[in-house]
Amino acid sequence: MKIGIPKEIKNNENRVALTPGGAKTLIQHGHEVYVETLAGENSGFTDQMYQNAGATILQKAEEVFSIAGMIIKVKEPIQSEYKLIRNNQLVFTYFHFASSEELTRAMMASGAVCLAYETVEKMDHTLPLLIPMSEVAGRMSIQEGARCLEKPKGGKGILLGGVPGVKPANVLVLGGGVVGTQAALMAAGLGAHVTIADISLPRLRYLSEIMPANVDTLMSTQSNIEELLPLMDLVIGAVLIPGAKAPHIITREMLKLMRKGSVLVDVAIDQGGCFETSHATTHADPVYSIDGILHYCVANIPGAVPFTSTLALTNATLPYAVHLADMGWEKACEKFDDLHKGLNIINGKVVFKAVADTFNL
Repeated sequence: MKIGIPKEIKNNENRVALTPGGAKTLIQHGHEVYVETLAGENSGFTDQMYQNAGATILQKAEEVFSIAGMIIKVKEPIQSEYKLIRNNQLVFTYFHFASSEELTRAMMASGAVCLAYETVEKMDHTLPLLIPMSEVAGRMSIQEGARCLEKPKGGKGILLGGVPGVKPANVLVLGGGVVGTQAALMAAGLGAHVTIADISLPRLRYLSEIMPANVDTLMSTQSNIEELLPLMDLVIGAVLIPGAKAPHIITREMLKLMRKGSVLVDVAIDQGGCFETSHATTHADPVYSIDGILHYCVANIPGAVPFTSTLALTNATLPYAVHLADMGWEKACEKFDDLHKGLNIINGKVVFKAVADTFNL
């Protein structure tokens, strides 16, 4: 199979979908890998490294899309790429369709086969291709939230972990999945007082066992959240319904409960955001304020640490890419149920229920 790796062109997206080592593995399986020039530069991988692995460097994205039977990306195609995607072409990437009807309809119109990283799901309901970036995003949400709390950024001027004689910041993490767990551990490690909320009592029991002493668990209800918000300095939105739009956990009205200079970090923004006042931002302009509350809603948080993120992503996606290349998408998805669940759109038809429900398709 001919496999294409285009350069990511979304705002400040510095990751690349495949490392030179990953390219070498695919080539050893008898496939051809075509990489757009400079695709890996911002992640620390040069054209020469890909050539040394046996890949072919192409000068334009148009060449990569036109030659490849399978396109492997990091982020969803943006408008300028829609026209490059063709009928029956397999596109393997993060799509997050439920957050964009425009993207959904564009991929339907293309006739492509869209296999989304974020809905590949194992029998134990874990999401193996979402986990590595969720781990990065969860940890970075605290890093960025702590920075936003600094006075020059518009925050309260609070040090997350405090100092001897001064209380640490209060952090609320909404969602006890991979993002929430990593965020809570990171915040706790910095010395903050953390509360992690989830709707699953078994999950809260588990978190209670593994978390440090400065982390409390809480059943996620509106009344519990409203009671805590006046005390919180930093709130992390880490709510996920696989493949579907995220619910709004904090409404515009609830912002009035928070003190000015408090910070919201919406890691669920890829799926539409879990705060009513959220809208996607970029690394170039990541923060805005509503009612005195800072919102950090960058839609590709891991793109800020592309070397770490690219390695972590390739570690997870490469085995699946090999199956798809070796067997073709139809046979691979018949054999591997986790890959089958990754199928979202096939030749103009939405085949993932949560996406269809979102747009009444």
